[in-house]
Amino acid sequence: MRNSQNFWDKNAGRYDRFMRKDAAAYDRLYELLRPVVRQKTVLELATGTGLIAKHIVRYADHIEATDASQEMIEQAKQGVKSTKLYFSVQDMFHLPYADQSFDVVIVVNALHIVPEPEKALSEIRRVLKDDGVLVAPTFTHADNAFFGKVKAFFMRLAGFPLHSKWTSHEYLAFLRENGWTVQKSTVLKASFPLAYAECVKSEEM
Repeated sequence: MRNSQNFWDKNAGRYDRFMRKDAAAYDRLYELLRPVVRQKTVLELATGTGLIAKHIVRYADHIEATDASQEMIEQAKQGVKSTKLYFSVQDMFHLPYADQSFDVVIVVNALHIVPEPEKALSEIRRVLKDDGVLVAPTFTHADNAFFGKVKAFFMRLAGFPLHSKWTSHEYLAFLRENGWTVQKSTVLKASFPLAYAECVKSEEM
């Protein structure tokens, strides 16, 4: 995880520029998130510079937005005026929150770049209320055409931490295999296909 954290610390200043390339996909993502977070207590993992949290905070009751990168969090804190939004540096594998603390957990474009994402899902399960919702959109690099695969190759050469190359179908299957019922899913068009997944805890786990 240390190498991954160093990558994001070094690239915090470029993060917003990169995200703007997929502005249309993220605008659609915000639309999908608004009804889910309305008047809810929300945890966002891997918030980066806080773009998603800042876009949806007016609808939520409270948002804890976290990232492993200190530099990302410093960027995120700039210009924040809402008293409903709190940024902090946290490790998604070892969260400081009590069991069943949140109505909604959001983790966008992170599960494919961390080692052992099933362990992150286990920790998410712990802090999410039994009737809560996990929203976990993730880039699915294996869905992409040849050009996308070439792009992913050069991203890895540049140090981008890419651990899981799922198709959208494989990603949803991964969520189900790890104790989640996918209630809503769609694929958003972005630099890489963005598999949106809205989940609840499976009863059998």
